[in-house]
Amino acid sequence: MSELLRIEGLSVTYRTEEGPLPAVRDVDLVVDRGEVVGVAGESGCGKSTLASTVLRLQPASATVTGKVLVDGDDVVTMRWGDLRALRWAGASIVFQGALHSLNAVRRVGQQIAEPIRLHEPSVSDAEVGRRVGELLEQVGLPSSRARAYPHQLSGGQRQRVMIAMALACRPSLVVADEPTTALDVMVQAQVLDVLSGLVKELGVGLMLISHDLSVLADMSDRIAVMYGGRVIEQGPADQLFTSPLHPYTAALGASFPRVGDPAARYAPAGLAGDPPDPRELPPGCSFHPRCPLGSEECTVAEPLLELKRPDRSAACIKVGAS
Repeated sequence: MSELLRIEGLSVTYRTEEGPLPAVRDVDLVVDRGEVVGVAGESGCGKSTLASTVLRLQPASATVTGKVLVDGDDVVTMRWGDLRALRWAGASIVFQGALHSLNAVRRVGQQIAEPIRLHEPSVSDAEVGRRVGELLEQVGLPSSRARAYPHQLSGGQRQRVMIAMALACRPSLVVADEPTTALDVMVQAQVLDVLSGLVKELGVGLMLISHDLSVLADMSDRIAVMYGGRVIEQGPADQLFTSPLHPYTAALGASFPRVGDPAARYAPAGLAGDPPDPRELPPGCSFHPRCPLGSEECTVAEPLLELKRPDRSAACIKVGAS
């Protein structure tokens, strides 16, 4: 597999009335072609900011440092014309909440066709219509749904439309920001199956963002876990889910009950407290106030993300290398 996306030392800070808000802090991440990389964490950990920054969709109040290399070109410093050419054609995004992302007064077929017309103006109307129909069928919808308005579709169908739109110009990279939010379990499984099948069929690189570690473990090749704006553990998906190194990763995985496990049913595990305010991060390790292994030494300095096992990195002084 060849490298498609490389994020190096990425930090994103928002200007707010209350002062600077560091949403993402010194993140490194790589996505190869044909690979699914999951990004997990609680709300407020920086996942969506990371997703939007890949395509430079952050608001004007954001200050970005570091590099976001898509096929070797830095999105952070890219000229507007080049950035416009990259979006949809080289890299695309599936937003969470399709009902709010789709235009309510335009048919979904028109919205899927829009990036094709923008990036390939020489394509005929007949060819655009044919491709829209193929894209809908590719995500499991009949081509006739192109004439529907968003409100005429179910939540799962709207999310499939968003995926079809993201694939309209055959991008190499797709960023899916919690694409199954607010969907029931059965529809979640269908949407995730669509994404998984498209990665295998088309060989695209997929960054899949979710708070559900179990979903990412099933879908991803590798997972990065975020907390307080940083990646605090990273490694192969199966290893990270079954034998987490960082205490936060263990707590995140244990927060979802396992089917058939009586202990999980009658005494579901949880994590006390709330994620830290990015403006007022605790000294040292930002997780230590909630950590079951936390001690005085955890407050001295913020631990670096270091290799602890082969292909496994963690930012925790309680985890020794082996």
